[in-house]
Amino acid sequence: MQLPVDPTKFWAFFSVMMVMAATPGPANLFAVATGMERGKRVALVGILGMSIATLVWFTAAAAGLGALILAFPKLFHLLTFVGAAYLVWLGGQSLWSGLEGTAGPIKSVAAAGRSALRDGFVVQISNPKALVLFSAVIPPFLEVHRPIAPQMFLFAAATIGMDMITMTSYGLGGAALAQRMTEPRFQRVFAMIVGLLLISAAGLILFRH
Repeated sequence: MQLPVDPTKFWAFFSVMMVMAATPGPANLFAVATGMERGKRVALVGILGMSIATLVWFTAAAAGLGALILAFPKLFHLLTFVGAAYLVWLGGQSLWSGLEGTAGPIKSVAAAGRSALRDGFVVQISNPKALVLFSAVIPPFLEVHRPIAPQMFLFAAATIGMDMITMTSYGLGGAALAQRMTEPRFQRVFAMIVGLLLISAAGLILFRH
C-alpha cells in the first residue's frame, strides 16, 4: 500500500515549516499585539482566523499546483532547485544581518478592529510569507506520481498545526515576547539561527530530491 506522502519528504517539509513558523512575521506579530492589547482569549480567536486563511491558501493551491505539475512535469523539477535556492537566499540574508548586527527592531502589528477573527483572517490572507510558502517551499516536496490532493492535505495539517503552536506561543507570551524581540542581541542571535536553519533546509531539499 502506497502512502500519500513519502515519510522522508514529509519530515523534511515539517523541519522547514518549523523554521518558517517560528520566524517573526505579520502573523506572529499580530498574535503578540493581540495578546498584549486584548488578552489571551481574543488572541486565540485571532489565531483561528489566521488558520482559516491558511486553509483557504492550501485549498486554492491544491488545484493550481496539481494542474501545473500535470501540464509541465519538467517545470516541477525546476521548482525544486528554485525553491532550494530561494531558501538559501533567505537564509543568507538572515545570517548576514545577524553577523553584521543589522537585524532591525521587530515592530508590533496593530490589532485594530472589533473582530479578532476577521482581523486574523485579513492578516494571514495577505501575508507575504504565504506567497513564499506556496510558490517556493511546497513544490519541491510534491511527488508527481502520487495524488496531489492527499499530499496537500497532509502538508496543510502540518503547516496549520505548526503555525497554531507557534502563534499561540507568541500570543500567550504577549508582553514578554515583545520585550525580548526588541533587544538587539536577541535579534542578532535569532537571525543567525534562522539563517543557518534555512540554509540547512535548502540542503535537505536538494539531498532528498
